[in-house]
Amino acid sequence: MLDPRIKIRAVLIEDETMFRQLILLTLGKVKDLQVVGEFGVGRAGLDFCLREKPDLLVVDLMLPDMNGIEVAREVRRALPEIKILVITAHPSDRLPADLMAIGVNGYVDKTEPIDYVLSAVDTVRNGGMFFASRVRARGGAGGALPAARPSIPVPLTEREQEIARLVAAGQMSKEIAAKLNLSVRTVEKHRANIMEKIGVREVASLTRWCIQAGLLDT
Repeated sequence: MLDPRIKIRAVLIEDETMFRQLILLTLGKVKDLQVVGEFGVGRAGLDFCLREKPDLLVVDLMLPDMNGIEVAREVRRALPEIKILVITAHPSDRLPADLMAIGVNGYVDKTEPIDYVLSAVDTVRNGGMFFASRVRARGGAGGALPAARPSIPVPLTEREQEIARLVAAGQMSKEIAAKLNLSVRTVEKHRANIMEKIGVREVASLTRWCIQAGLLDT
């Protein structure tokens, strides 16, 4: 029975039994969250989501019967308010942009520490976006993460791009002003101009735009 104090109803779709149990244990640490359904195949999990309308879906990218992207796309189309977190053992440099395009709120590489799932859930439940992967940039050394391949024009000045990155990273105007040695009023003016130029109204959409434009490391 669902605890009436629970604020987040989550569904997990993951075909690897041991990893599914590990994620269940991890999600059990999240305050006010209850897993109301767990599935090893995509179709059953998708049907459950469409019927029960949970608040959060955690879905593996590779499932035995259908692709996790297909699941995410159908869930997003039917349930625009749901938060969707993708987990995968097969990240690529194009994946963040592809997931953003269908409205996924974040993804976690299975090779990352399991606590990344906690960070991801905390971020997306608060309206943010979380993209963590060990994918390396082509020809790059070390653990540098690649930006998504630019697919849209960037109408911003260099200063506006700098501020857009900081806003998308979750920094407030006061913090940005101190970092860039600007007045808060100037930062706020830049923010308004940025939002107007790219046609968005909230930080989540700005973050999505920055990733798609290749301005933000994923």
